[in-house]
Amino acid sequence: MDLLSKLLFLLYLLSGVLSQVSWLPCQFIDEHVFLNNDNHTETKLIHREALVQFGQKGDAPLNPDGITFLVTGSKLDLRRYIGEVEAEQIECEIRRHSTQGIHVRWPVQAANEYSRWYTCNLKHLKDLFAVTSFLRQASDKAPSGDEDYRSWPTIHDRETLTTTVAMVIKTLSPSVKAGLGSEQKLHCQFAVDHRGPDVTVEWHFQLRGERHKLFSHSSRTGRTEGGGVKVKSLTGGDASYSIPFTKMNNEGRYICSVSVNPLFSSLDVNLHIEEAPRVSLNVGPALSLLEGEEQKVVCEADSYYPLDVGIVWFDQDPSATGQRVGGPLPKVLQNILLSSHKHNVDKTYTLSAFFYLKASLRDSGRQFTCSVSHQSLRVPIRKSFILTVEEPTSWMFYLAVGFVLVSLLIILLMLLSHLRSAKRSDQKKPY
Repeated sequence: MDLLSKLLFLLYLLSGVLSQVSWLPCQFIDEHVFLNNDNHTETKLIHREALVQFGQKGDAPLNPDGITFLVTGSKLDLRRYIGEVEAEQIECEIRRHSTQGIHVRWPVQAANEYSRWYTCNLKHLKDLFAVTSFLRQASDKAPSGDEDYRSWPTIHDRETLTTTVAMVIKTLSPSVKAGLGSEQKLHCQFAVDHRGPDVTVEWHFQLRGERHKLFSHSSRTGRTEGGGVKVKSLTGGDASYSIPFTKMNNEGRYICSVSVNPLFSSLDVNLHIEEAPRVSLNVGPALSLLEGEEQKVVCEADSYYPLDVGIVWFDQDPSATGQRVGGPLPKVLQNILLSSHKHNVDKTYTLSAFFYLKASLRDSGRQFTCSVSHQSLRVPIRKSFILTVEEPTSWMFYLAVGFVLVSLLIILLMLLSHLRSAKRSDQKKPY
């Protein structure tokens, strides 16, 4: 490698390091668990400001006046899962995590260590990803009893908690918009800080409060139930679920869950069906009418989903057609009638907006446009026609034409009669 190549490679590495965030502002949702006057357990949530700081053990906190979760190096680098995004684009939340009385030695901890657990949830504000990580804090104190949440140690306002990332679960598709018949891959990946963990991966589908298991695999037993996930890909941490042909009943909430004893986490992937409307008019791009004639004009939005759709009719003066600046704005028509929503066999919808157009000479040349808006469309679909109105011919014209035709017919008959008479006269003359 020549000197220039080495310099370029070094700049590339430096740019990657510098692009990573070094800290994240977070909400620490602390919990105070107590018995109320009725001897029932209550939990009071306490919102506290905190900072996730990436560094090494012993680093000074960037904000010495606040709570700092110092995330030190391990096999898992949490920054790799959020990519090159600004800290302002990420919503961060930290909570204590109870193992519900399951006390298992984490493989990477020392023999005389115990673990305190926290979950760190990171969500992109524009739904580009969602990440849940487990932060492990080493402790020399053994957990007390099954209900560890009753004896959680107090975290002081200026305290620094040194942690490592033990497990991560991520999705790049917290919200998915899909058309009917499309192929979809619901992304879910995970990683653990040690080799060969006993991991269980499951997918569930939930709609209207009912939950159904779609897939389950245990690496410990090797047992697999259901489908949609490539079992071989699980060894590399890819637990994505595939839908080969999207149907209307695929819409709902999908839950990817990963458990490595004593940790359990899940992420939601919401699948929304969106089908764009097909828009048509019952007239062509040019409509010719006689003055005073009436025409029903229909704009139909067909096979769209979900239900809400907007249909607006407006017309524009012919002199303003094609003008971009300074021309009068199109006028919205007010005499529009809507049909009832038609529910199609494939559970999409159809709606029509129509009006009765009475032709007038002053409207000749006007352009009428139907604009259909729907959440599946970036911009509305527009269909237009130009109206041409002709003046009806008067009865005097028809009378004159009839008189001329009758006169011509009489003249023709007289000529024919004269020709026949002349022919008979010629036949009577002697030769």
